[in-house]
Amino acid sequence: MTDFSATPQTATGRWPLTRAPEGGSGPLSRLLSIRRLTSPVARESLAIWVAIAAGVAGAAVGILVFLGRRAPLSGDFSVGTAAAILTAAAAGLACLVGLARSTRTTHQWMIQRHWAWMVGDAVGLVVVHASIAVMACLALFRLFQESFTGLTVDGIASTVMLTITGSVAGYLGFNSSARISTRSLSTLLALFMASGMIVSMLLAENPFWWHAFFSELGTGQAGILSFWTFNTTLTVSGLVLTTLSSFITQDLFSWARAQARMGVRKARIGVLRWSLFIIGLCMMGAGVVPINFSDPVHSTFIRVLGVVFIVLLASIQLWLPGFPAAVYVGTYLMLALGIMATLLWFPLRYYNLTGFELAMGGVIYAWLVVFIRNLDAVLTEAGMGDQAREEAVEEAAGAVGSGTAPRAGRTPAPGPGTAARTTPALQPDGRPAFRGWQVGPHASDGDGRRP
Repeated sequence: MTDFSATPQTATGRWPLTRAPEGGSGPLSRLLSIRRLTSPVARESLAIWVAIAAGVAGAAVGILVFLGRRAPLSGDFSVGTAAAILTAAAAGLACLVGLARSTRTTHQWMIQRHWAWMVGDAVGLVVVHASIAVMACLALFRLFQESFTGLTVDGIASTVMLTITGSVAGYLGFNSSARISTRSLSTLLALFMASGMIVSMLLAENPFWWHAFFSELGTGQAGILSFWTFNTTLTVSGLVLTTLSSFITQDLFSWARAQARMGVRKARIGVLRWSLFIIGLCMMGAGVVPINFSDPVHSTFIRVLGVVFIVLLASIQLWLPGFPAAVYVGTYLMLALGIMATLLWFPLRYYNLTGFELAMGGVIYAWLVVFIRNLDAVLTEAGMGDQAREEAVEEAAGAVGSGTAPRAGRTPAPGPGTAARTTPALQPDGRPAFRGWQVGPHASDGDGRRP
């Protein structure tokens, strides 16, 4: 097995490639295929093809729906409504295409798990991309309608608008999922969560919903549109958070093993993974079971979420030793902010439950953003980041094309003054942490048997 894992001994975590792989056309074909997939030119070319296909679909919809009639930019039976449906489909399908490409290159670990995990991740990512496209499209067309009061457009203009919006949604949806990473996924989650909540507040028919609590938006008392928007946002956000926990876990495995080899106390990554997983499940549960359906069940999900998050922050030095000290200080400060927000709600009664829920939501996502940015920084410094991983595969594929890749199943001897190569990081059960690349037969001794 040839391994192009990132290691902390070099700037990029790669060893120089000196010989061509043996073992027939299988590994060679696979490397060349990976090279085509990881090439920035190939990726952008495929993104353009996806955008063209989405644009053609938009033109077809425009001709079928708006030919021979005039329609407003926003409102019922408008160009904006049709564009929202089109962009949702285009962004969702483009996301699937990009995700399929990503799982063949930089995120092979996603398809090496049980298929149910992959299905859940795919559903969450598709819904997030489609929902963001819908909200952006509706807001944009509403803005233009307010700017050009009374404007209606004919079939030609409608078709052009649908073609453009479809192409943009396809292009951005593909690139987003094809280059998905922990950092970009956290940004998507924050954008989706914030947009969904703002839209649900704007759609609320009862302007005094905030007199009760934030979950009032999901009871139906504030309006049916607000009800569906709020609960769907909460449920999908919880699903995406479980996906994010897997991405964070994969990012931490190799770094934690490298830290342990340098004498730092072993990290307990499972604490973070299962804590985020439980928080995601609680968010899904709170969205599926609104407070008016079952107050005890809904409230239990919220309480469990809060307790798990507080314990996670309070014990960060125990489960993640070796991280920058600033991260620990920032975590404890955010924990103090959470406690202060709780005291301001009860017993001080400074604000109502709505204010408390908004404050705690801000603390949770602020910590996630800070933590993920620092995680990206330590991985980049150790040569284990996404860019180093893509460069390693690109270099390997290029070396195969020129006949200078390392011999399969052998490790090149380190030269004078070069640090010895370390064993790739493993999970507790001995399986690879999937941060590196395994090219050729999945065997540890070259006889075709799995390790």
